[in-house]
Amino acid sequence: MKQLLILLLGLLLTSPAYAHGGEDHGDGTKAGTAAGATSFSVAALSEQFEVLLRYEPLEGGQPADLRLFLSDYATNAPIKGAKLTLTNPEDANLKWAATEQEPGIYLVEGQFPANKAYSFAVNIVAGETADLLLLEGIKVGEKLPVAATAPAAAPSLFSSWKTILALIGAFALGIGLTALLLRRRRRSESVPQTSEQALTASRRAPFP
Repeated sequence: MKQLLILLLGLLLTSPAYAHGGEDHGDGTKAGTAAGATSFSVAALSEQFEVLLRYEPLEGGQPADLRLFLSDYATNAPIKGAKLTLTNPEDANLKWAATEQEPGIYLVEGQFPANKAYSFAVNIVAGETADLLLLEGIKVGEKLPVAATAPAAAPSLFSSWKTILALIGAFALGIGLTALLLRRRRRSESVPQTSEQALTASRRAPFP
């Protein structure tokens, strides 16, 4: 009986550890923006400028809006008032317009004719500084990757409150049975002692 009580008590004390089973608290390696991203991006840099092009999924034959971020390579400060000319090495007939929305942020508007990979040759003139950068890997027609759904954790033995209540009830029942057995044992031990005391008393008592 004592072993049963110890087992039940041990299970109750260790239930929180099982309830949190399967959690990963380590610092695992995180993917950049591959899974669950809301836009694509390509970048290029030179000794003068740093260019980041960000865009949502594009479809060939549909109007395309892209955001181009232009900054100084050395200071990372946004460059405003720059004159941008964009051409496509794959198709020289494509036309693009670049309009500054905020300091260093330019809206690029145009249209890609087909679902395939394109490039931008970006000619930048900012004050007395000029440069030419190539943005490669603009994939028209590609869909954003979907973040993988985490597998559902197996239900733990102690994740249910009904199980915990059942264990508590078993534990209380075990305590009650133990107390009952101890009480019966004490009574059984006390009966011989009482009879012996009565016999001794009768022997010592004088006959009338």
